[in-house]
Amino acid sequence: MLADDAVLFREGMARILTDVGFTVTGQAGDGAALLDLVRADPPDVAVIDLRMPPDFAAEGIDTAAAIRATAPATGLMLLSQYVEVHHAMRLMTEFDGGVGYLLKDRVSDLDHFADAVRRVGEGGSALDPEVVSEMLGRRRIKDPLAELTSQERNVLGLMAEGRSNRAIADTLVISERAVEKHVTSIFAKLKLAPAPEDHRRVLAVLAFLGG
Repeated sequence: MLADDAVLFREGMARILTDVGFTVTGQAGDGAALLDLVRADPPDVAVIDLRMPPDFAAEGIDTAAAIRATAPATGLMLLSQYVEVHHAMRLMTEFDGGVGYLLKDRVSDLDHFADAVRRVGEGGSALDPEVVSEMLGRRRIKDPLAELTSQERNVLGLMAEGRSNRAIADTLVISERAVEKHVTSIFAKLKLAPAPEDHRRVLAVLAFLGG
């Protein structure tokens, strides 16, 4: 199901999702209308604009919270026009998996968008690369990221997006075993305890990057 007050964007997104194999079961122009649709027939994923009527503030996240309370199995994909790290952090930390935050421009990248929606629908996480880049680009007086090799930074960025080890290996054209070694090294250098669940791994990385 889709929620966005911009009809043309919403219709375009519906066509894109249909073309890559999804079934769009409902569309809404605001959070209240989407919530009514979800209550009647919960979808696998709800794709929600972050800023919607009436105030164009953070209605999307409030709607996502209401959906999670009503239909806990529904994945929640938030779309934003701009990089808003604080909203992304709230979404990733207040919701237990099955969530994503992407820039609207990412919708035009069919493969990336479809992969992110599927990942969220399966209970995983998806975070926009530009949000991750902004976090990685922050500097502190004593920056533990400085200890990472360039390849470890590449792996860390993909980890923070919510990518699995297999997906990271495919993206960087290295073996999955090599990715595992990099991940172990990253956790050690950043003093983060390894976590077996993908979303918890993302939370650990985000907690470090956003600290």
